Amino acid sequence: QVHLVESGGGSVQAGGSLRLSCAASGYTSSFYYMGWFRQAPGKEREGIAAIYVRAGKIFYADSVKGRFTISRDNAENTLYLQMNSLKSEDTAMYICAASDGQTWYGPYPWTRSNYAYWGQGTQVTVSS
Repeated sequence: QVHLVESGGGSVQAGGSLRLSCAASGYTSSFYYMGWFRQAPGKEREGIAAIYVRAGKIFYADSVKGRFTISRDNAENTLYLQMNSLKSEDTAMYICAASDGQTWYGPYPWTRSNYAYWGQGTQVTVSS
């Protein structure tokens, strides 16, 4: 069984920074992709950053490229998201996800259904 627990969210002014963490436990050696998704009120959940764990390849959505950095500490089984130059449109619930590669509903890394494991999320609010 896999558990993902996010932390690090909060309220910040535009231009500020936050660092999110996602602590993973359980059968973490099975992970194929890990990623950060976000969901704002009234909007669909969107993928913003992901790592192909087995090769370390990193992906970013255009909306966060150059401002956000995803990283993974293998020893600690923790996924991070460093968020800089935050904007009001970054306000959302940020959710960590992991895929074990056992399902294929569409191309990686942004097909949500490919991810079997999800955290509860951590809220990020950016005020302008």
